[in-house]
Amino acid sequence: QVQLVESGGGLVQAGGSLRLSCAVSGRSFTSAVMGWFRQAPGKEREFVTAIDWRSGSTNYADSVKGRFTISRDDAKNTVNLEMNSLKPEETAVYYCAASAYNIRLATRPTRYDYWGQGTQVTVSS
Repeated sequence: QVQLVESGGGLVQAGGSLRLSCAVSGRSFTSAVMGWFRQAPGKEREFVTAIDWRSGSTNYADSVKGRFTISRDDAKNTVNLEMNSLKPEETAVYYCAASAYNIRLATRPTRYDYWGQGTQVTVSS
């Protein structure tokens, strides 16, 4: 079992920044790929980014490349998402998740076994 708890969501103006954190606990999570997804009302859950915990390799959705950065903190057992230049259309609930798939394949929600409860990010125009 892997437990995931997100934090750091909130309200930010367009163009602003926000940092999300996902506290990870449970066995074998260091062999997992950790991902961030988001889901806006009425829309499907969308892949944002992922990181291979062991190697540090990362993968980003094209829409966030150059603006978002995913990282892991081995000492704190957290996965962090730094979001810059946020846009109103990025308002959504952001979820942290864990997958056993290869990072290049871990872009679909169905390939993740564990999920956090989500944290709301609202970007005002």
